[in-house]
Amino acid sequence: MIEELTTKAYSPPETMHLNAGFEEAYAEILTPEALKFLFTLHEKFNGRRKLLLQKRVERQKEIDNGVMPDFLESTKAIREGDWQVARLPKDLLDRRVEITGPVERKMIINALNSGAKVFMADFEDSNTPSWKNNIEGQINLRDAVNRTIEYKHPKTGKAYTLNSEVATLFVRPRGWHLEDKHITIKGEPISGSLMDFGLYFFHNAKTLINNGSGPYFYLPKLESHLEARLWNDVFVYAQDYLGIPQKTIKATVLIETILASFELHEILFELKDHSAGLNCGRWDYIFSFIKKFRNKAGFVMPDRSQITMGVPFMKAYTLAVIKACHKRCVHAMGGMAAQVPIKEDPEANEAALDKVRADKVNEVRNGHDGTWVAHPGLVKVAENAFNEYMPTLNQIHVKRSDVMITAEQLLEVPKGTITENGLRTNINVGILYIESWLRGNGAAAIYHLMEDAATAEISRTQVWQWLKNGATLDDGRVITEDMYEQLKAEELEKIKAYVGEENYKNGRFDQAISIFDKLVKSDDFKEFLTIPAYQLID
Repeated sequence: MIEELTTKAYSPPETMHLNAGFEEAYAEILTPEALKFLFTLHEKFNGRRKLLLQKRVERQKEIDNGVMPDFLESTKAIREGDWQVARLPKDLLDRRVEITGPVERKMIINALNSGAKVFMADFEDSNTPSWKNNIEGQINLRDAVNRTIEYKHPKTGKAYTLNSEVATLFVRPRGWHLEDKHITIKGEPISGSLMDFGLYFFHNAKTLINNGSGPYFYLPKLESHLEARLWNDVFVYAQDYLGIPQKTIKATVLIETILASFELHEILFELKDHSAGLNCGRWDYIFSFIKKFRNKAGFVMPDRSQITMGVPFMKAYTLAVIKACHKRCVHAMGGMAAQVPIKEDPEANEAALDKVRADKVNEVRNGHDGTWVAHPGLVKVAENAFNEYMPTLNQIHVKRSDVMITAEQLLEVPKGTITENGLRTNINVGILYIESWLRGNGAAAIYHLMEDAATAEISRTQVWQWLKNGATLDDGRVITEDMYEQLKAEELEKIKAYVGEENYKNGRFDQAISIFDKLVKSDDFKEFLTIPAYQLID
C-alpha cells in the first residue's frame, strides 16, 4: 500500500492507495475527509475525463484526414443567443494586472504582495508536479488563505510575510490530460485536475468565503465546450458536497488551444453560472496551432520569435476572445509578459520594459480587461498602461461589434523564415528548461525570460516539425538530423558556459538531453513533454 517512513500513516478510503512517503505536515492536507472527497470526485468524474481525452485523439485523426476546425453548426443557437454569465463578485471586477507563478512559499508571498490585482498560483505549466511540490503547495496556499504564511530565507535570514492588502487568489490545477501517480483508486491514477482542485477547494472554500472572497480557478488546455461542461459539473457537485451556495466558484478558462477558439461562446455558456471569463494563453496557443496541424502540408511555422501578437492568426484569436467575453458581460484577459528585469544591464532592461509597455498598450486598446506578468518588477509597467487607457474597473462595455472573425483568419499560417539562430534557440532553451523542470523548478528564468512548459513545448515541437518536414533554413540548407546533432553539440557547450561547469556536471542534463532527443526525433509526436518527463521525478 504505502511506504511508511514513520509510525503514522494516511487513512485513505478502501481501494485508494497513496504511493508516497508520509510526513506529518502532509497529513494536515491529506486528511481522511479530504481523501474521501478526492475519492468521490474520481468515482464520479474520471470516466468522463477519459472519454473526453479519447475524443481529442479522434479529433486529431479527423484533422489529419482533412477535416479542419470550424464553428459548430450544432451550437449556432448558443453563439447567436442573447444570454450572459452570472454576476461577478466585487473582488473580480478589476483585474487589470495579474501575476502568475508556482505554488512555492516565498513566491506566493511575493506575488500576493506585488501590487497586482490577482495572483494565479500554478500547479500546472510553471510547477514541476513532484509529490513534494504539490502537497507543500497545498500547505502554502492554505496558510496564505488563513494569512498565516511566512518564510525566512535560510541563508540571509530575511523574513517574508503578507502585507495588509494582497492580490485576489486564483489557483490553476493541472490540465485534464495529466494524472498523478502518487494516488491510485482501484488501480487507476487520480486525475491531476481533480486532485489539485479537490484539495484546495476542500480545505479553503469556506475560509475564502468568510474572508469576502471565494474559490477562484484558472482552467487550462480545454479543447472543447464538453470539457468545460465537465468542469462545471465538478463545480456543482463540489459546492453541494461542502454545502456552499451554487455560483460561488468562479473560473477563468485559458484559451490556449486552437480548437477552443472555435467554441468561445459555448465554453462560456457551459460555465455561465461559474464563469470569470477567458484568458489568451498565447504561448500554449502557438504550441497548439503547431501541434494540431503538424501533419498537414503548408502548416510549417517560422521561428518562434517571429510569431508575435501582430501575426494574423494571433490577432484574430485575441479579438475573438474580447468580443465573445464582452457580449456575455465578463472579462477578456490578455497574455503573458515573460520578461524578467535585467538588473546588471540598465540599457537592456529599459529596452525589455519598452517591449512590455508596447504589448500592454496594444492589449488594453484592443479591449482586454487585464493582463498577465511573470515578475513583480513588471506589475507597475502593465498597470500604468491599463490605467492610462482603461480608467474604469474593466471595459466590458467595449463590445467590439466591429470585429468579425472567420475560420480562415483563425487558421492563417504566419509568414516568416526559419533561421539557424531560431533552430539553435529552440535546442538550447528546450534542453535548459527540461533540465530545470526535472530538478523541480518549473518556472525557469532563462536568458531574461521566464520560461515554463508552454514555451518549452513550442521549442521542441518546432524542431520536430522542421525535422519531420525537411524544412529549409532561410539560407537554403535543409534541416536534417545531422544538422540537429551538430548544432546541439555546439549549443551544449554554450549551456555549460551559461550554467557553469559545476552546475552542468551536478545537474540532470543527461536526462534532459535524452528526453529532448526522443521528443524531436520520434516518428510519433508526443502530445505533451511533461508526460514522459513525469516518470523521472518523485
